[in-house]
Amino acid sequence: MSVPQPNINAKEIQDRLSQYKGDKYVEGWAALWDKGDYLPWDRGFPNPALEDALVQQRPTIGAPVATDAQGKEYRRKALVPGCGRGVDVLLLASFGFDAYGLEYSASAIEACKKEESKTADLYRVRDQAVGAGKVTWVQGDFFSDAWLEKIGVPLNGFDVIYDYTFFCALDPSMRPKWALRHTQLLSPSPAGNLICLEFPRHKDPQAPGPPWPSTSEAYVEHLSHPGEEVRYVDGVVKHNPLQAPSEAGLERVAHWTPERTHEVGKGENGVIHDRVSIWRRRN
Repeated sequence: MSVPQPNINAKEIQDRLSQYKGDKYVEGWAALWDKGDYLPWDRGFPNPALEDALVQQRPTIGAPVATDAQGKEYRRKALVPGCGRGVDVLLLASFGFDAYGLEYSASAIEACKKEESKTADLYRVRDQAVGAGKVTWVQGDFFSDAWLEKIGVPLNGFDVIYDYTFFCALDPSMRPKWALRHTQLLSPSPAGNLICLEFPRHKDPQAPGPPWPSTSEAYVEHLSHPGEEVRYVDGVVKHNPLQAPSEAGLERVAHWTPERTHEVGKGENGVIHDRVSIWRRRN
């Protein structure tokens, strides 16, 4: 697949978003979408690391179709917050999940619908016996419950959540809120699994964002202590060994270096810096 060429660079994005503080940060992203900008890290196709994870980690993530207590089959629900043009949503649906793509901007939702219509033939059904899941695009604020009501999904109603260029797109001050929200959306263990494709791990920790430097340690600290402030020194997370993980937090059940990833997740000589992690609720 061809990679769309960005018509805005990272410095321009950072300058524009600096004008939106606190909870208004999401409005800055909406403004970028309204201008029709291709972002520098928009690859135009799903990260192959997600595709590999859905195949290789199926015993951990679970099948797309499950059976309830009454013996009735149902499709498990997968959510991609900050889904961009929706390519990961389309991939999850091709594996059989009922997939939901969430974006704050109406312009982004229109971009998702266009992507779905023009690339329908590219997302082949992976298992004919299972079939494809339903795709739902929803406009809303990740931190609000209004969009859940719109689609009729309760809190803790998603079996799979995929986070790639969402954590790194948020201002770091929003990370405690980000982690807490995942605990509110994810189904109980072991059915509920949060898949994080950790990027960019190799960026200078003091460099401006987005994308903000996002180390594996940052994911661990925030998801282990959702809603709590995490200490950073010069952009680096400082772990407190005396602080036990929160009972309400998530625990990491898998962590690995993917065999394949987007070029932006690689360093010199093709060394892969990205990591993939899977998380579940503790209780």
